Amino acid sequence: MSTAYIPITGDQNSYIISLVVVGIGAMLILLIGFLLSFNLSQRRKFRYRQEMMHLREQQQNQLIEAAIRGEEAEKKRVAEELHDDVGAVLSATKLFMFNINTAMLDEAGKTAHEKCIDLLTESVTKVRTISHNLHGGMLQNLGLNEAIRSFVKKITQGSSITSAVELEESYDSLGTDKDIHVYRLIQELCNNMLKHSKPAYININSTLQNQQVSFQIIHDGKGLSQQQFEALRYSANGLGLKNIQNRVVLIGGEIKFETNPTENKTTIKVPVTAS
Repeated sequence: MSTAYIPITGDQNSYIISLVVVGIGAMLILLIGFLLSFNLSQRRKFRYRQEMMHLREQQQNQLIEAAIRGEEAEKKRVAEELHDDVGAVLSATKLFMFNINTAMLDEAGKTAHEKCIDLLTESVTKVRTISHNLHGGMLQNLGLNEAIRSFVKKITQGSSITSAVELEESYDSLGTDKDIHVYRLIQELCNNMLKHSKPAYININSTLQNQQVSFQIIHDGKGLSQQQFEALRYSANGLGLKNIQNRVVLIGGEIKFETNPTENKTTIKVPVTAS
């Protein structure tokens, strides 16, 4: 039994091709719609993640700022107590020592009396210096540059360490909060340097360019690399380095450590708000 062959006419062939084209077009439209929907969903997820990261960063900065403000308030309280209480007691003791009649003392007693007065004088000076450094009041009275010069002079005076301070004079202030943070950064870095690096000289300079002030601390002691700084500030004993990083974050700045066999450099970059 033979199968009858029904020929497909030209119109039928065109109709079938049209159906195929329409089907392919519909599939492409569905695929494009799916891709657009997927892309939109990914963009929304990305924006959400960015917003969450920004929110967490804001919260972290607020916590850091609150902690540092608390630290500054505590330093101010301790400074005032040192100046008003301890300083006053030492000054009164020194006054009583001056009122002692040394005529009845032998030579050893007179020598001891003079030594006590010298030690009390030195103690009063040190308490006053510590109080001023903690309080940060000299920033308002002297300005940032002069406060830095005064600090460097105090920590190197009477030692074998030579120092040079060359600061850009074209700016008066970076802003009250920034001034405090920069001053504390330089204090912390120099104190760490004296404690761990044992330098023979310290050079601090600053430059102003493109609305940014760069402070450089250069010394010839034991250096710290950027990699070591990043590792140490997360260690249990790296509280000072954590404070340094926190202050850098708050001023929106950058810090970079460079070391080589002959010279080491720490650079702090601070943006300046246009007036």
